[in-house]
Amino acid sequence: MSGLAKEFPGKVTARNVDATTAEGVAAAKTMGFKSHGLVVSSADGTVLMSQADHTVNMDTVRRKIRSSLGP
Repeated sequence: MSGLAKEFPGKVTARNVDATTAEGVAAAKTMGFKSHGLVVSSADGTVLMSQADHTVNMDTVRRKIRSSLGP
């Protein structure tokens, strides 16, 4: 996912969270994930989108980022 930060420099942030730690389990539960997923946030922390578990489609992620951030 760090490739998204490189693809959209200064616009999105990337961070991996270990879903086997207490923090990771709590984060997954908060986001409604069963075990893991993808959350894309703008650089200011606004959640742009999330996809749960094994449903992540990177083309959809890129389209959503572009439409959320604008030109």
